Amino acid sequence: MSMIKRGTQVPARWRLLACGLFLMASCSIAAAADEGIVDVHALPQLEGAVEDTSRPDPYRVEYRMPTPEAVTSPAVKKLLSANGWVPYVRPLEEKSTTLNFKKGRQGLSVHFTQALGRPDQSVVYYSTDRIYSNVPFPDGASDIMFDGTRPYLGCVAPSALDATSEFYKTQMDAIGWRKLTPETAARWTSSLDETVPNGVRAFYEHADSEVTGFYRQKPVMLTLTRREDGRTNVDIRVAPFALPGELKADGDLAGLPRPSPTKTAKSLGSADSNKREMSAAAMAELPAVLAFYHRELAARGWQEDGSAPLAPGDEVAIKISNADETGVLRLGRKYDFTMVSLTAQVKESALASRAKAKKEADEKFLGDALGAAKQLIAADEARRKVQAAALSDAPLNALADSKTPVPLPETAESVKFEGGDGRLEFSSTSSVKALGTFYRASLKNAGWKEQPSVINQPNMAVMTFSKAGKSISMTVMQMGPKVNVSANGSGLIVAAAKPAAVPEVQAKSSEPLKPDPESQLPVPTQRSSTSLATTKLPGTEMPFRRELEASIPAPLGDVLAFYRTELGKLGWQEKTEGATVSTERAQIDFTSPQGPAVLKLGRARGETTVNLAQKNPDAATKADIMPKPGQARVMFGNIGPKEASLTINKQTVKIAAGAGGPQSPKGPMLDLAPGTYQYALRMPGRPARTESLTVAAGDAWGLMVGPTGEVLPLQMY
Repeated sequence: MSMIKRGTQVPARWRLLACGLFLMASCSIAAAADEGIVDVHALPQLEGAVEDTSRPDPYRVEYRMPTPEAVTSPAVKKLLSANGWVPYVRPLEEKSTTLNFKKGRQGLSVHFTQALGRPDQSVVYYSTDRIYSNVPFPDGASDIMFDGTRPYLGCVAPSALDATSEFYKTQMDAIGWRKLTPETAARWTSSLDETVPNGVRAFYEHADSEVTGFYRQKPVMLTLTRREDGRTNVDIRVAPFALPGELKADGDLAGLPRPSPTKTAKSLGSADSNKREMSAAAMAELPAVLAFYHRELAARGWQEDGSAPLAPGDEVAIKISNADETGVLRLGRKYDFTMVSLTAQVKESALASRAKAKKEADEKFLGDALGAAKQLIAADEARRKVQAAALSDAPLNALADSKTPVPLPETAESVKFEGGDGRLEFSSTSSVKALGTFYRASLKNAGWKEQPSVINQPNMAVMTFSKAGKSISMTVMQMGPKVNVSANGSGLIVAAAKPAAVPEVQAKSSEPLKPDPESQLPVPTQRSSTSLATTKLPGTEMPFRRELEASIPAPLGDVLAFYRTELGKLGWQEKTEGATVSTERAQIDFTSPQGPAVLKLGRARGETTVNLAQKNPDAATKADIMPKPGQARVMFGNIGPKEASLTINKQTVKIAAGAGGPQSPKGPMLDLAPGTYQYALRMPGRPARTESLTVAAGDAWGLMVGPTGEVLPLQMY
């Protein structure tokens, strides 16, 4: 580092630098003054670590290791333990890969990711983790389960009961905990029951303190019990008398009541599902939770039908029922939580009634839709006739100075020609008949031969020409008050020199990616394009599948980090098996609360492309489109006027006219093994058309035959 002697005049740029260093030093001093926050930059790092200094953060450190996560994680745990940090696990997070540590009143969180595109390398993140309710750990304690927000501590002390009791008498006092007496406890309870078989119990309170970080701390209960091996079980939790005795209702999950407060809660299904489940970890004693459900279930028309068989972990199991459903409420204790499990199943009689009501509603919806469609078609036909009358049938001349391989009529507008791809598009005020006559004559004079076509109507004509091994296909179609002309083929290709390829450089984002609060699936506000598609049955609100596509002007790594964060907030869990991550592409499977999902990222035109698809197996099962395990399902429809036959995987499926459309909602279905299949469509009076379809296990696809013989593939699930 350059040094400046005392007495030397300092240039302006050095004075600015000095001011900046002073401000940085001031920030460091302010951060260091908070003894509850660890200086993560002073923590030891593994040998060979390469720290990322591109985004300085006083509360977070990131460094890369030349070893995979399976090797890095235990090495970090050993390194920090040797530095005095005590590892622990949070309640209900036993399977988390994040490491948690405590040292005095400071907390530390350590998590790991795979280095981008390098499965043989890993990235380590140190983050400060403030402990709001500090309690002491006995030296050498094992099986430590701790949450510093309430607090909760469960562990095994290596010392005998008397020695452990003496440890807590001195250490609780040292960090500001004061033992409750009947007098000081009078605001919460009139009795302090300290009798514990084969152990001791004491109650403590802690005053609010900005210095030690305590704020509105509830009294805690310390329980020590003697073990047969001579060690001591330690349990510290919020005193039962300080917990709410009457619980309020939080928002429903799957239409089932949930108490407040809860630490975690999840559900399966929705309020109208045939089977629905809700589970939660309530921060209350079991009698209070049981009283909540007695009240809430009765208010919703449920009755209790006696006890159900107890499952492992249950203390209470009650059968419940209402007019349409049966269910079971299960309650048990784990750590300092009351664990809730509530399930409901629709009765067979109610299922039959729902199916009948749904059939009637579907028939009415489809009848209304068909009637509305007929009205729209009739109105459209009338409008087309009026618009067609305004189009000119006058003979056309070629436009002078045209640069296209085929002549353009003098009425051509909005011409778009892509010579490299062999595509031409334009609109015209001339009629379909006049444009067809123009091209048949001009191309015939140029030596092109027309192939016969069955589509030659007043509002649409399809023409195919060939010459010297090249071809041109043209579609002339009336679209409102004008006629659109589109042409493609090898006869329109014009060779052009391509610019030299320039390696893409993924620039850093100018600002962090922010989620769009209006989007149904996560997407940054900084995007150049986005689209959201949902697939569902007419008249239903629950889609089988949702798919988001977007293009984001940001590096792939930043977009991947954005989705990992935002999807995690929604309860999506990442599957490491089969995941691929590189600088150019990424594909990761997820498990979401609604069902399986997949995130695909790529690079195109200097931006990161996003494809995020989520499936809902409940909705697919309810709609009877769920494929068999390990297979894919293909559904067939035909909105054309004539029967069609489609051959796929050596099987021929006949598709009646209207099948899968408004008049007949269910068409034929076929289950296939995963793979790519060629299929051939045959319709009376039309040439056979051959295409291919790739299906994966668990997919459901629809193949809809159009009125002109085209096939539209659509992924349904």
